Amino acid sequence: MIWLAIPVLSVAMSCTVALAQAPEPSAAPDPGSALSAAPAPASPDIGQAILEWTPPALAELSGQAVAKESFTLDRTMLAAAAGLLPDSDADLRQTVAKLDGVSVHVLRFAASGQADPAQINAIREAYHLRGWKHVLSSTNLGGATHSDITDVWLVLDGANVRGGVVLVESPKSLTLATVAGNLSPVDLLHLRGHFGIPRFEDDQLRPAQVH
Repeated sequence: MIWLAIPVLSVAMSCTVALAQAPEPSAAPDPGSALSAAPAPASPDIGQAILEWTPPALAELSGQAVAKESFTLDRTMLAAAAGLLPDSDADLRQTVAKLDGVSVHVLRFAASGQADPAQINAIREAYHLRGWKHVLSSTNLGGATHSDITDVWLVLDGANVRGGVVLVESPKSLTLATVAGNLSPVDLLHLRGHFGIPRFEDDQLRPAQVH
């Protein structure tokens, strides 16, 4: 079960989805030539993390879940949370100052293994297709009810880290957390266990992995 580290955040959760409609063409081109000449649509989020976007397979899994929770924390909410952190959490406070936002989706299932493995793999593949760098995949074998698989992707803009995604699959739940901002891999380690971002024990996520 995931606990939010700052109680004040629980009253300020929101998620904004921006929709865009392509303009209609001014003239009707020849259908054959249009199909051959039209370029493949570019991915809108290469080089950035879009908090409102999730892989389509997540919606499919939502239909199988018995409980679900989604929330987004923007920069203002995170700044308020950082003000409540103790002085001993100086590293976390510095990391929070770099964040533009955090988005978390949690699905819970009635029985172990109820989530469709093909849909979970489709979530992983979606980030691969978007060009995000897969920097961590670890399995924690804690038994039939406590084992989990953790995947981490970094969103790169050249040599800069613009965000990251943490996906944790356990027998009866799935958690997907997206963070956006000017970060480092170590920053993502500082965020583990806070703001709904799952805690994972593998410390192999280091700056050298993004080169």
